[in-house]
Amino acid sequence: MNHSNPLSHKTQTKHLLMKSILKFSILSLFAAASLAVAADFPKGSPKFNDKLDAALAEAKTSNKPVIAVFSAVWCPPCQMMKKDVYPSEEIKAYQDKFVWVYIDTDIESNAKDAAKYKVSGIPHIQFISADGKSLDSQIGASSASEFAKTLDGVLKKAG
Repeated sequence: MNHSNPLSHKTQTKHLLMKSILKFSILSLFAAASLAVAADFPKGSPKFNDKLDAALAEAKTSNKPVIAVFSAVWCPPCQMMKKDVYPSEEIKAYQDKFVWVYIDTDIESNAKDAAKYKVSGIPHIQFISADGKSLDSQIGASSASEFAKTLDGVLKKAG
């Protein structure tokens, strides 16, 4: 009798198969979640980063100001901006003039960024220069034409 290996070959194979299925399932969930974030924006929207640090680094190399949108999925004004304002014809002219980042305030790892810019209500849109200085902010939703006027002002401040 061999006591060194209490599990039969068939049982070991089952365990390996179960582990493989579990790993595949977990990886699939992460992949689906990543795609969901990218697919969450309507067609015609700016290309949004999801990390402020990455957006600030891109802004530094491209010499463009940052639009940091602090938002949440449960926030109706935030969703209106996402659906109607960012992909609008009025805003398309500004899409390549800024580095855009969407920061979900419900994600705990984003709390530090929200605290840095004193986010107390959403949507909170923070405009940041290419060298990382705050230029302006907008709290609350606006129409596409109002937002375009704000972006004009930010571009003037950014120089």
